[in-house]
Amino acid sequence: MDAETLPSEIVAGLARMGLAAPRGATRLTGGVSSDIWRVELADGPICVKRALAQLRVAADWRAPVVRNRYEARWMRAAQAAAPGCAPALLGQDEDSGALAMQYLPAQLFPLWKAELHAGRADAAFAAAVGATLARIHAATAADATVAADFPTDAIFYDIRLEPYLVATAARHPDRAEALEAIVRETRTTKRALVHGDVSPKNILVGPDGPVFLDAECAWWGDPAFDLAFCLNHLLLKCLWTPPARDGFLACFAALEAAYAGGIDWEPRADLLGRAARLLPGLFLARVDGKSPVEYITGEPDKNRVRRVARALLAEPVSDPSDVCAAWRKELTA
Repeated sequence: MDAETLPSEIVAGLARMGLAAPRGATRLTGGVSSDIWRVELADGPICVKRALAQLRVAADWRAPVVRNRYEARWMRAAQAAAPGCAPALLGQDEDSGALAMQYLPAQLFPLWKAELHAGRADAAFAAAVGATLARIHAATAADATVAADFPTDAIFYDIRLEPYLVATAARHPDRAEALEAIVRETRTTKRALVHGDVSPKNILVGPDGPVFLDAECAWWGDPAFDLAFCLNHLLLKCLWTPPARDGFLACFAALEAAYAGGIDWEPRADLLGRAARLLPGLFLARVDGKSPVEYITGEPDKNRVRRVARALLAEPVSDPSDVCAAWRKELTA
């Protein structure tokens, strides 16, 4: 693709960032919330993304484009806590909503989601994800000034709590009270800087460890959300690549253990308890919320998720490992 294909507002935004005029651009695939481009500059490629007001999902799901500002702030804070855990930030332009960052080639930085789909369940890498996430949470929990940089309660509600938990409550009125209680607890727990979308689709398997992408949901709030959000995907992947089921559940255990080992800003049991309550809600949301996972399409598999999630919403457990055990029991029944 030639440079003229790049939207003019992004070209103008790059100029305001002080970056050279693009020599070419290729639209990248995979995002539901942003336009993402590989842009060729004189000294090599960079990645540029621009937030969308209307997300690319079947449901009506809108979000403010100002979230790119907070993604840039998350990248700076995370890099300070765990150098190399995010792409290098090259610039951010308020007028266009564009964000420029280091381009990381897939040959060297494969997507964790693709690795999992292929059945490559590396528990050591999962542990590195958990340990790195805990480092970010620990560092930002110790820095009260970070909270002022993320006045994003409304954004987080609009693009995380409402489409996942509130929308799911509407589909399951007999579990609405439990789901609404989880929403209240999550909204009012303020402990650390939260990424908000810690999913295998947003994690690269870098040569030196995990690299986190797409922190558009960045929020000063409950770090248990990040832990639960990521663990949830390891449960769901058991239905996507069934032969690797045991490997995925081993990754779950390794990620939780590594994360738990880094909790030093609050009692470990408190955070793990909140994550254990969140998990069933997020699990159910990925089949009945506004953003269902694309790979669980048959009703028998959806019903397996519903059975486990609904039971755990009715009778909450105190540790994420208990959720994993309930799912393992369902899978082996």
